Order: sequence, then structure tokens, then C-alpha cells
Amino acid sequence: MQSSAMDPAEEPASILWGLDPIFSAFARLYVGDILDMVESTQVPGIYFYNLHPIFNVDVFGTVVYKKEREDFFCYGVDDGTGVINCLCWKNNSSNEDEGPTKSGQKCSHGAQGDFSPVAELEKLRQSQRSRCHLEIGELLRVRGPVKTSRQQREIMASTYYKVNDPVMAVQITWMTEVHELYKLCYDKRLQLQPVVMGDLAISSVCKASSIIKDFFKQKLVTKFRPCDVQDLLQPLISSHPQTPESVKVLSSCQELRQLTKEALQVLQDEGTVYRKVKSEDEVYYVTVHDKDLFIAIKDIIREDSKREKYAEKGCHILHILSAIRQRYSLNVSRMALELVLKSMECDSDVISMSNDHYTMF
Repeated sequence: MQSSAMDPAEEPASILWGLDPIFSAFARLYVGDILDMVESTQVPGIYFYNLHPIFNVDVFGTVVYKKEREDFFCYGVDDGTGVINCLCWKNNSSNEDEGPTKSGQKCSHGAQGDFSPVAELEKLRQSQRSRCHLEIGELLRVRGPVKTSRQQREIMASTYYKVNDPVMAVQITWMTEVHELYKLCYDKRLQLQPVVMGDLAISSVCKASSIIKDFFKQKLVTKFRPCDVQDLLQPLISSHPQTPESVKVLSSCQELRQLTKEALQVLQDEGTVYRKVKSEDEVYYVTVHDKDLFIAIKDIIREDSKREKYAEKGCHILHILSAIRQRYSLNVSRMALELVLKSMECDSDVISMSNDHYTMF
């Protein structure tokens, strides 16, 4: 594959890359998109997807080819959108088989069922080797930086391991979460370049959402309508510098309504508020103050954690989200659910298990 370079005029300045949270994260991108990313002209080894600067990626797929060298494995990983070469270094400990257990020395601590550190270490090494040695058709998860070597895009694995998924539960969860990430983050084209008028609008919306949040904390608001918070934002409109362009576009009343609408949309996107029922009467509920929502989520986790399917690992957050939408409100977002679960966990009402699973005592 020929790695194409980005147009220098379009590429955001490298000093701004840190403003994008994706830059410091392992981006869960489809292999097809990783292969199509364009490389930075400023810093080789940095790539762009929708102007998001990408360095590290997180890939999950099926091994379709395998090459072994003295120090590393080359696995071809196919996630259904493309195949990418993953260079996975062998762990030094996996080659150090001449340890105490192979030197002819016997360890008396393992006799008669006593705990043997040497034996346990050997078991750990065996487990590690089994998770790092894969065959064609097995599932592999790889995390690491993207590189272009000999005109071929590949991943230099910093972490990799075999995934056992006999009933495809891990694959389904992965695909669902990646789809959600694309929808909420990756497919939203990031504008890192400062725009004079845009900065003013963004600053006003941020200030407006902060004012509304403070209002929730002070008054312990459970539900409200836009008209209840609109007057709180009037000072932001009054403080705008008046230019001929802004005067022509909107009256102050229209600006106030527009600012309120945008601030409430920001609060909805981050899960702070939600609309239980979407109707002409715009009623918003404050997520962390809605006791009925807390009770509904508790009931779902309590009931479903008793089922055999969820008894061991607990209920996955996507299962809880689906159930709460069916039983309580179609408009509860994942962000809103995460805020409630975080609050419940702080109060010890629920327990967070691994990989977004929750259960109760």
C-alpha cells in the first residue's frame, strides 16, 4: 500500500493535536480505515482520520496468516473490513526456558501440595505462551502504534493476546462499541483550527452549559423547561460585542433562544439531561436527580444479575441500556446511563465488574 500524505494546507498544526482526546488514546478503528488513513506531512508516523490525529490503534480480528521469526510473529488480522499486518514481539521470558525448573534442581516447596513459587511461575509462563502463540482462524486483539514499512501499513504491537470467544459474545460487544465510537466521536470531523467567530460561539455555549449546571446543583432541579433556564443566560447575550454582521443576523431574543438550545444539546450529548418523552412540551430531566431512573436501573440490575447468563460477570452496560429503553424511556443515552451507574457505584449500590459489567450485592 502506498501511504498518501495529507495536504499541508488542510492539516491542523501539530501544536493543536493534544486538544483531541483521541490523540492520546488507542483508537478502535476498522482495519479498512487504518489502511486508508493519510500520513502527516509535519510528523511522520502520525495519521489522520477525519482530521483526528491517530498514533495508537486497537484492533480485534481473525488471524488469516502467520509468519514466525526469531524475535517476533507477523500476524495478518482481518476484522471484516480489511487485513493488516501486526508485528508482535515475543516476550523474552517465553524464550527463557532454562530456568530453575530445567536446571536439574528440584524445589522441595512444591511437595505434598505446598505452594511452590517456581511451579506457579512456570504455570504463568505457560499461560502467557499459549495466549501469545496463535494459529490461523484464532481471534487476536492488538494494540500499538501504526507504522508504514516497505509501503505497507502495519501495527507494531505493544500489547497483544489471543481471545477465546466460543459464543461470539466478545465479538458482538466489540462491534457494538466500535459502532458507537464512530457515531459519537470518529465520524465527527474535528475542527482544531481556531476560527474567530466560531471561538466566540463555542465559548458562549460552554459558559451557558456551565451556568445551567450550577443552577441544577444550587436548586436541586429534577426537571425543567427551556424557559426556566433561558433568563439565566441573558448576561451572555448582553456581553456580546455588537458588530454589523451579528446585528443583521439575529435579534437578541433569537440569539438567547438559540444559545439555550445549543447549551441544552451539549448537556444532552454528555448525558447531564435527557427528555423522557419527546413532545411539543419540552420537558428535560436532570439525570443524576431523577430518582425514578435510579430505581428503574437498580431493578434491572437486581433482577437480571440473578439470571444464569449474568450471574458470574454481571450485566453489561449495553444490556442495561437496552432494558432501560424498553422499560423506562427510549431517550436514555449511554452517557446518561454511565453517569447514573457512576453515582450508584459511589454510593455502593452497584459493583463495577470488568469490561463494563455491573452487579449488586
